[in-house]
Amino acid sequence: MTRHTLRLGLAALFAAWLPAAVHAAPPKEVRLDYAYYAPTSLVLKQQGLLEKALAPQGISVKWVFSQGSNRSLEYLNGGSTDFASTAGLAAVLSRANGSPVKTVYIASRPEWTALVVPKDSPIKTLADLKGKKIAATKGTDPFLFLLQSLQKAGLGKNAVEIVHLQHPDGRVALERGDVDAWAGLDPLMASSQLQAGSRQLYRNLDFNSYGVLSVTDSFAKEQPALIQQVIAAYEEARLWAIANPDALAKLLADEAKLPLEVAELQLSRTDFSNSQPGAEHIAALKAAAPILLDEQLVRPGTDVVAVVEQLISPQLAAEVIKPAVAKAGN
Repeated sequence: MTRHTLRLGLAALFAAWLPAAVHAAPPKEVRLDYAYYAPTSLVLKQQGLLEKALAPQGISVKWVFSQGSNRSLEYLNGGSTDFASTAGLAAVLSRANGSPVKTVYIASRPEWTALVVPKDSPIKTLADLKGKKIAATKGTDPFLFLLQSLQKAGLGKNAVEIVHLQHPDGRVALERGDVDAWAGLDPLMASSQLQAGSRQLYRNLDFNSYGVLSVTDSFAKEQPALIQQVIAAYEEARLWAIANPDALAKLLADEAKLPLEVAELQLSRTDFSNSQPGAEHIAALKAAAPILLDEQLVRPGTDVVAVVEQLISPQLAAEVIKPAVAKAGN
């Protein structure tokens, strides 16, 4: 049995199992975003994996470029796409603030943010940040990473001066000496390390949220078989990425117009090993709940823990990933 046949069989089996009233007719076109921060989406697009899987059903594929999680979620919630590639915490914020977002797949676990200082900085520890200027983009993973890092060091956010800048401007400010530190984001962070000698002051993988794939609640109810086929194609892309790290780095470098060494450094911090949504992903997102409330990034009184539990939907991926893993081991 081929992998393609397995995918179709699983999708048909799952579709038959659910109540018929839940389903809508398959669409003529499925719309996905692709992004430089979501490397497997680049593989999926370049190799035409989904196009090949859906062609027998007469379903075409449309690709939309996303520059960031916020834009990706705008497309999803506005009806321009059916699937959104975002950071996990961005999906949490979107659902907490009223958008019917549901995460169905874990694309990767990137360590895409850390606290960065200039190469000749005297700052050596988190405690040394007291009274310093730190650049960060409010509401993003790097911003939340900064707040969690300060908390770990026993510093409140008022112990430092947070300079609210967009990610590219934060890098420029760091390298010009306008700020003492920056809550960096790859690939800008990797570029700054390699091109300006910037140094990572503090890393913590647990403070980085996952790269996730999400749909709307209504799409999840109406198109479970199609979602499984998309997940199966993502699984092909993920397994290819693991087996071909050099080719993946070249693809990212070419698509994002990055020096190859920058793409390699970014990908060296990206883990593709666990794509099944589960307890560890839920726990990681719940850990950020207090800060989301304190920073008023969600509405007062929001039960962020409940939001995370409503957001993560592992069932569809479980039907695809386990058989694929079993077959890969044969």
